[in-house]
Amino acid sequence: MKTKYLFLLWAALPMAGWAESLATVTAQPHDVALTFPAEALVEAVQQATVAAQVPGRIIEVRADAGQTVKKGELLMRIDAREAAEAVRGAEARYIDAKAAYDRSRSLMQQKFVSQAAVDKARAELDAAAANRSAAAAGQSHAAIVAPITGVVARRHAELGEMAAPGRALFTLYEPGGLRVTASVPQYRLSEMRAIRGAKVEFPELGKWVDAAGVTVLPTVDVATHVSQVRVNLPARPDIAGLVTPGMFARVHFVVGTASKLTVPAKAVVRRGEVAAVYVQGAGDRLALRQVRLGEAVGEGEVEVLAGLAAGEKVVLEPTRAGIALKSAGK
Repeated sequence: MKTKYLFLLWAALPMAGWAESLATVTAQPHDVALTFPAEALVEAVQQATVAAQVPGRIIEVRADAGQTVKKGELLMRIDAREAAEAVRGAEARYIDAKAAYDRSRSLMQQKFVSQAAVDKARAELDAAAANRSAAAAGQSHAAIVAPITGVVARRHAELGEMAAPGRALFTLYEPGGLRVTASVPQYRLSEMRAIRGAKVEFPELGKWVDAAGVTVLPTVDVATHVSQVRVNLPARPDIAGLVTPGMFARVHFVVGTASKLTVPAKAVVRRGEVAAVYVQGAGDRLALRQVRLGEAVGEGEVEVLAGLAAGEKVVLEPTRAGIALKSAGK
């Protein structure tokens, strides 16, 4: 059964002055990329989570989410009194072990103890020295510093809370290296071997970027039967600061090319389920014509399946064209 398309010719009047000032584009078939889409999430290539290594109350916070920090910059400080007490205890035990070792050596020289007793005292001295070093290192860990130069993605603790060894305090990422990770169904993996590249769409930003590289991970999830594909993003000034880890994206994997008739998406007028474009004909006559659209085929372009012929002029400013059409009908 053939589908009938209704062409809306709301007006076919000369638009003196108006039409001449309306920007138009001539619809022509041209080569576009054949793609299949996959949903994805933005990730940081280099990301670090900073965790507490000593217990204590958080007494100072100097960084928050969204802040740019340099490597070695102080982010947070933990009350080090418990760590200082551990250092004093470890130092006292080391002093006692050193005295015991020296005494054992002296007694062995006088033939009062065996070499085994001296070896035991030496082992206890080495253990005390290691504990003293660990306690001193723990005291230095009371100052939480940035391990990389980057942006604070999240702060996990608040001023006054208790920190415990292993508890995450900050997550940081390097903004210059971002990628998106897409989930590709198992049946698509054969196509992935022949892909010619990929385009990444950020629907909320209205932006598209060409991928800098595509890597298919060599495993398939046993539960979902999908494979993870990493798509590196280029360093582009127009997306710097706008694209952040955790953001939704859509990857369009390029598998070939085909000739298609397209129009700019901004030229399309939508009335519920109906899509239309303003066409400028002979004598600068304007008409609002219904079209059947296909998929988006690139940055700001959409395929026209029916309702428009090659060579026709499509108005790029539908709002102004609508005003002109209504004015002409009065």
